[in-house]
Amino acid sequence: MRNRTVTLIDLGLDEAFDRSMAFTQATLSNVNAGYAEAVIDVNFVRTRDSPTILQALRTPSTVLHVMAHGDHSEVPAFVSSDGKTQITLDELADRMLREGAGVASPIVIADGCKTGIGLWQKALRNCLQGPVTYVGTSSSVGWHDSTVFCSAFYGALTRHKGRGVAPREQGFDAAVRASKAFITLTDRKSPFKAVELLPSRAALRAMR
Repeated sequence: MRNRTVTLIDLGLDEAFDRSMAFTQATLSNVNAGYAEAVIDVNFVRTRDSPTILQALRTPSTVLHVMAHGDHSEVPAFVSSDGKTQITLDELADRMLREGAGVASPIVIADGCKTGIGLWQKALRNCLQGPVTYVGTSSSVGWHDSTVFCSAFYGALTRHKGRGVAPREQGFDAAVRASKAFITLTDRKSPFKAVELLPSRAALRAMR
């Protein structure tokens, strides 16, 4: 099986995000337990340092998974629980377009409230180096919603051996399966939605 790499970035920085992140890491460990060698490598980042965050977002991975509060009161932004850390997508795009290097992961999960709405999708396109499967949310979510979805997502992601199926296609399939599992387990509509996003024209020009 082709090895995957997951970059987990915790920008929420509170107990609830600790629980969710720990559960996700445990899920990935359980997936690895079924194989002689690890099939998922994990990069874990928990920081307030902007350069470190930027580098983590640019790290080439199969999955870029960001956990934070989603805010779009002014512009789409990842925000910590205490408000001391705030990363707006406009700021990210300005930096990435200027430096010609953006998000390189084919699967991006924005694990926060209302990160799947149009404003978020439009803003993220300026940060992309190539097409991605983007998983965001259509409503407010709690840490329990996240753990239910993500445990199913990462389990489904490894069902393919990777031959003949592009990573972003595997990500879309895994997200659809995880949403169905969410409905079965909670008797509620899944707030997690997967779409394919293409880089904006500005991103294509800057990140060739």
